[in-house]
Amino acid sequence: MNQQITVEKTVTINKPAEELYHFWRNFENLPHFIKNLKEVKVYNEKQESSRHPTKTHWITKGLLDGSIEWDVVITEDRENELIAWSSVQGADIENSGWVYFKPAPGHRGTEVKAAREYNPPGGAIGAALAKSTAAIAKLFGEDPKEQLAEDLRRFKMLMEAGEIATTEGQPRGKG
Repeated sequence: MNQQITVEKTVTINKPAEELYHFWRNFENLPHFIKNLKEVKVYNEKQESSRHPTKTHWITKGLLDGSIEWDVVITEDRENELIAWSSVQGADIENSGWVYFKPAPGHRGTEVKAAREYNPPGGAIGAALAKSTAAIAKLFGEDPKEQLAEDLRRFKMLMEAGEIATTEGQPRGKG
């Protein structure tokens, strides 16, 4: 029995919902702002007349420079408003999520609310570790809530400034 982890965060971005939705909906853009995501490949794009949902293949950073891969299907897609997804049955990491785009009050851009739900890998060991946020942070290198918040901050920077500010590679003072 796995312990499901759910995280949810919201950020306001000074761009119209349509622009944000279309950037996110181009799933190959996701690795530009989702830190641990290496690549997303689109297998098939749903056509208006098709009953088959869009299917993608996600590759993320794993432990010891490895990778974890799984397939994802889009479960709901409302243009300029909502994108929801879920891993296919049998994925190494069972997960799902959604992102909702809503005009911010006072015409101040768009509220972007995102959620991720997943069952940690590792069977009984992963489930036992999932009981502690600190243990999950050690297992994945980050707290899931902080990871989602950072991904949304990166999305905001990319959409508003056209780049993601970073201090990587810069010298730092020693105290």
